[in-house]
Amino acid sequence: MESQKKKPRVILSRRLPDAIQARMMELFDTRLNESDKPLSKAEIKNALQIADVFVPTVTDTIDREVISTAGAQLKLIASFGTGVDHIDLEAAKEKNVLVTNTPGVLTEDTADMAMALILSVPRRLAEGDRMGRSGNWNGWSPTSMLGQRIWGKRLGIIGMGRIGQAVARRALGFGLSIHYHNRKRVHNSIEEELGATWWESLDQMLAHMDLITIHCPSTPATYHLLSARRLKLIRSSSYIINTSRGHAIDETSLAILLEEGKIAGAGLDVYENEPVINPKLLNLENVVLLPHMSSATSEGRIDMGEKVIINIQTWADGHMPPDRVIDLERELVKLK
Repeated sequence: MESQKKKPRVILSRRLPDAIQARMMELFDTRLNESDKPLSKAEIKNALQIADVFVPTVTDTIDREVISTAGAQLKLIASFGTGVDHIDLEAAKEKNVLVTNTPGVLTEDTADMAMALILSVPRRLAEGDRMGRSGNWNGWSPTSMLGQRIWGKRLGIIGMGRIGQAVARRALGFGLSIHYHNRKRVHNSIEEELGATWWESLDQMLAHMDLITIHCPSTPATYHLLSARRLKLIRSSSYIINTSRGHAIDETSLAILLEEGKIAGAGLDVYENEPVINPKLLNLENVVLLPHMSSATSEGRIDMGEKVIINIQTWADGHMPPDRVIDLERELVKLK
């Protein structure tokens, strides 16, 4: 009788949805992190020394030092998340370790949250909520809590990929005109569908928008894409939304301009030094600060977990995982 095939040893860095963990326990020799406490660098190194497959999240740093200590048995890093900037892809390639991610499942959830911030910041919803809870509200007044109408305003989208386009479709329903800056112009059928105007110059677009929302990938080129210089191009009546990557904005410069009233407001879900939020931002009334929750839906997390399982199972069956990634010309490129 043929011996049963040995299950790969899979180590999770964080607690995943119960249904996903249960399925992983059935399929693989799985080690869980039920405490959900983030692993230290030493603990990640220990995991990589015994795991066939390691499942990190976007908050785990898998750098060259960590990968260099991995055991020869490590063959796959199946990341739970879309971005892989937390993983040194070149070091993984040198170690012959495959890296996979979970693309495409969080588009609608992230777009929903970006649209929620586009609505809430100009209309001062967070401020209104605080006033309502304070016990100091004295009733309706013609001049109380005045915000800005978004109907008829110009929305500038930085990064017109899947999420940027999903935001644009939502924004159309609220009467916003769609403008975008992208490294490459999107197909004219998409521009026609969205009534979108392409700006080759990001500087010029920033100077003419009423609202700006960021949806660019994390690459060296997008670090401080909204630099101190570019932030000063934005009009004092305009708003910035970021559900993408914290380091896309020079956070300190943004806080100063918001404090001085040179930018009207901001809605942020990501930060340069998560989970630490710039103290200057914490004291501002014209900023909505969310705890990195744009992708936080039960459905989205299940979809992500299922992609992780498919990637691991495909690899375990001797095939190339569908969601493998490589580092090519400093950009993340999906291999089809």
